[in-house]
Amino acid sequence: MNLVTAHDYAWIRTSPLFRRMSASGYTLTLIRGRTPQEVLRTTGAEPRGTGEGAAGLTEADDAHRDEIAGDYWDESYVAGAFKAAGEQGDWTVVLAFDGGLGLPHMGTLSEGGRVVAHSTNGGKPIDLFHWFEDGELRTTFEGPSARDGSSPDELVPLLREVGFPLTPDGEHNERASTVGGKAAVLALAERLTGVGITESLLQDATYELGLVPEQPAEEWTGLVIDITDAHGERLYEEWTYEETATAFDRARAEANAPVVTVYNEPRAQGRSEDETEE
Repeated sequence: MNLVTAHDYAWIRTSPLFRRMSASGYTLTLIRGRTPQEVLRTTGAEPRGTGEGAAGLTEADDAHRDEIAGDYWDESYVAGAFKAAGEQGDWTVVLAFDGGLGLPHMGTLSEGGRVVAHSTNGGKPIDLFHWFEDGELRTTFEGPSARDGSSPDELVPLLREVGFPLTPDGEHNERASTVGGKAAVLALAERLTGVGITESLLQDATYELGLVPEQPAEEWTGLVIDITDAHGERLYEEWTYEETATAFDRARAEANAPVVTVYNEPRAQGRSEDETEE
């Protein structure tokens, strides 16, 4: 029986690789019953060969970022996938420095199997966890006390066992000692997959590489900001799609505009503003 807890993932505190993942934003996805090639194909990724170890994945990702430098709206990224043994057979592990966007089509990839994923958007941070089973999102959360999905409370016993300070009802226990949330998430993922993530596993794997394209945005007609602060003051603003698109276009043009430096030659000493040359 797999009894891994957050303490088994204490290595992430001193890991240079995990530091890079957390700083740039990452998603780590585990998929049962599908090959690395099949996973990348389902996401619509363009094959980019293979990368030897995390260094090869990082090199490919850095090269792609150089290609799109200056386009702040391009959210494509390079993902690396490899096979690992786990519960009920082989799993595909996918690592992407994607800013925490998450691998697309996780529901589709989980059909007939299971998908477990966790991510960080880098710097903010927003840390997300997803568990899909046979095409259904069973449990998802940012903080383990605020869960969603078709069975949000099913993992509560496991959450407590791996180290999250939760009461039997799944609420946050203020009196319990806390553990590293990300370490607990990694332990939870191992409990659900049987795949133990180690630094050497990520560092030494041969990755199948794929360029995951930018995902189309959902259709929307406007943007609303509705905030009430602690003093009861309300801020309400509403913009149409056209107004928002115009603002984005203006911001894009300003970001891509050349920088012009104007040099003003200093006035010669001893001359007043009223003096003119004869």
